[in-house]
Amino acid sequence: MTTNSSGTVLITGPTGSLGREAVLAMARRPRADRPDLLLLGRQGPALDSVLAEARAEGATAESIGADLGSLAQVRAAAASARRLVENGTVRPLRALIANAGVTGSTTQALSADGFERTFAVNHLAHAQLITDLVDVFSPPARIILIGSNTYYENIWRRMLGVAPAEWRDPLDLADAAAAPSDVRSAGVAYSTSKLAILYYAHELQRRAPAGVNVAVFEPGWMPSTGLTREMPQSVKRLMSAVARIPGVSSPETSGPLLASMAIDPRWSDLRDGAFIVKSEERPVRPFAVDRARELRLWEATEELLRSTAID
Repeated sequence: MTTNSSGTVLITGPTGSLGREAVLAMARRPRADRPDLLLLGRQGPALDSVLAEARAEGATAESIGADLGSLAQVRAAAASARRLVENGTVRPLRALIANAGVTGSTTQALSADGFERTFAVNHLAHAQLITDLVDVFSPPARIILIGSNTYYENIWRRMLGVAPAEWRDPLDLADAAAAPSDVRSAGVAYSTSKLAILYYAHELQRRAPAGVNVAVFEPGWMPSTGLTREMPQSVKRLMSAVARIPGVSSPETSGPLLASMAIDPRWSDLRDGAFIVKSEERPVRPFAVDRARELRLWEATEELLRSTAID
C-alpha cells in the first residue's frame, strides 16, 4: 500500500462545493502528508481565492485557468500542467481528480465546440485532459472520476423526480439537436453522463499505463451544491429543504473523503473503475459494465476529440 502525498494532485472544479473542500482538506494535511496541488478551473476571483487559501495553509499550489466547456482551453491547460511538472515547479504527477461537472435545465445548451454541454463538460473535457496527461503520471498514480448513483433509478429518486440514464450512441449524446428540450431530458443528460463516466473508467483502466489506477467516487447526494444553480426555483427550494435533513451529504463531509481517495494508502489498490460511495466500495448495476458500450464510447470519444483538434 502506498501514499500519493509525495507528489502532485491535479483537480478540476476546485473553486466551489466538493472540489474546494477537497482542495482545502489536502492543503491542511501535515507537511509530510501534503501533496502539491494543481488547481484547474475557470479563471477569476474564485480560483484566485482557493489558490490563496491553499497556499496560506502551507501547500505548494498553482492555478491553471481554463473553461472546461472549451476543448481548446482544456488542451492548453494540459500543456500548462505538463510544463509545471516537467520544470519542477511541482512534484511528479501522482493523481488527477476529474471533479468539475455541470447540469442544467435544458439539453440545448452548447459547449464552445458545439456539443451538448453536460456531456461535453462531464465527460469529453476530462477525457481530453486525461488523454493529454496520461504519459505525465509517475506511478503509482491514481485517476479519480466523479460518478453519481443517478445513473439508475430507485424508489427515492423516482419520488423526487430524478431521471435515470438513458443510453444512446455517444455521438448522439454529444449532439444537442438529437435530444428533447424538456426539463426531464436535462436530468437524463446528467445521469447519462454519469453512466458514461463508469463506462469510460472501465475502458480507461484497460488502456492506462502500468501503475496508473482508475476509480470512481460518488460523494453522496449533495442537494446544496452549485449543480442546482440552473434548475427551476421550485427544484432549488426542494433541494435546499432536503439538504437540511440529518445525514444528507455535504461538500464539507464528502470533500475530505475525495481527498483521501486521491492520496491515502487505504485506496492505493483501487482500480478497474472501482465505485466508491463516500467511503465504501459498492458494486455497480450489471448494465453499468458493458464491454461493447465501453469500447464504443472510447472510439466515439476519440472521434469527437479529434474533430475539434487543430493540426
